[in-house]
Amino acid sequence: MDVYLPVAELSVDLLLLLGLGAAVGFLSGVFGVGGGFLITPLLIFIGIPPAVAVGTAAPQVLASSVSGVLAHLRRGAVDVKMGLVLTAGGFLGSAMGVLVFRWLWNIGQVETTIALGFVFLLAVVGTLMLVESGRALLRYRAPVPRPSQRAHRHFLLHRLPLKMRFHESRLYISALLPLAVGAVVGLLAAVLGVGGAFVMIPAMIYLIGMPTRVVVGTSLLQVGFVTALTTFLHAYNNQTVDIVLAVLLIVGGAIGAQLGARAGTALRGEQLRVLFALLTLLVCARLAWDLVAEPDDLYSLAP
Repeated sequence: MDVYLPVAELSVDLLLLLGLGAAVGFLSGVFGVGGGFLITPLLIFIGIPPAVAVGTAAPQVLASSVSGVLAHLRRGAVDVKMGLVLTAGGFLGSAMGVLVFRWLWNIGQVETTIALGFVFLLAVVGTLMLVESGRALLRYRAPVPRPSQRAHRHFLLHRLPLKMRFHESRLYISALLPLAVGAVVGLLAAVLGVGGAFVMIPAMIYLIGMPTRVVVGTSLLQVGFVTALTTFLHAYNNQTVDIVLAVLLIVGGAIGAQLGARAGTALRGEQLRVLFALLTLLVCARLAWDLVAEPDDLYSLAP
């Protein structure tokens, strides 16, 4: 049974879209990520125009982020003040990113930029995650005692002006640092349609110095606000949000996430990260191949 997607201007099998949403939701439940950096390339693989894939990935990430942050709020694992500062930076970055996206679209380079951006991003993230998780597995098999270290170190960036106290994170640092981190994630959300948690979380731990217990919830709070704004801006400025496609992905993702959360408990964290890194590199390889492979149709009259 096919369903017509009015913005993408094509018909796609209904079960395929629900299955795709469920698959990404399952992976999100297993690995604990929003899935935005997976749903966009997968939509492109099944023929959705890249501009529509980016615009429609944002509401799918928004839905999963809202669900996650509510759960973390109930456990008191969210630094709301830090989240609002990160969100302010994210708004600036996403507004800039939508303008960049529009400019790339006008000059006809949006598809190439999205593909290259994802190849680079997935290659870096997948490789770093594979190396880190591989080392963790080796340490698990042959544990070596290590000297105790501080949870984080203070860098020169922490000495910037406009210092603020973040009680939940037990930090007293410049607000410029989380503003900059939020802006980068907002830019990624607008240009590539990703939530940015896989960039945000390491930055919050290693750059900002936040304790791990509040990192995930605070990241989801920022991602939720930023993807909401990104969805609106893409719909208003670029008309690239396909609401029919978004609803189908959200429905499938909600079902898959519940199944994935149960499946994820059967594996250790190191094993999950290895599998996730391999999956990321597999998607990266497919995108890279599409960039260099000879297309089926060598000539096209499409604008």
